[in-house]
Amino acid sequence: MNENESRHDRFVRIVEYRTNNIIKMIKLLGNCSNTMAYEYTTEEIDQIFSAIEDELKKAKSRYSVNKKDNYELFKLRR
Repeated sequence: MNENESRHDRFVRIVEYRTNNIIKMIKLLGNCSNTMAYEYTTEEIDQIFSAIEDELKKAKSRYSVNKKDNYELFKLRR
């Protein structure tokens, strides 16, 4: 980090990097839809996207209310 970098410039740099990583990972997650390589249920897909949507809502809410959120690892329920 450049010591002359403003807080906004630091925000832009980090957010662009992290957002691009998230987009890349979502695209990789989409690769798991290949039924020639993977087998899954509709319920599992619903769990996956529900967990992602919940975390997106939590992350977005942190921008309007300054609060901390606990990080939880995702696991498919069996």
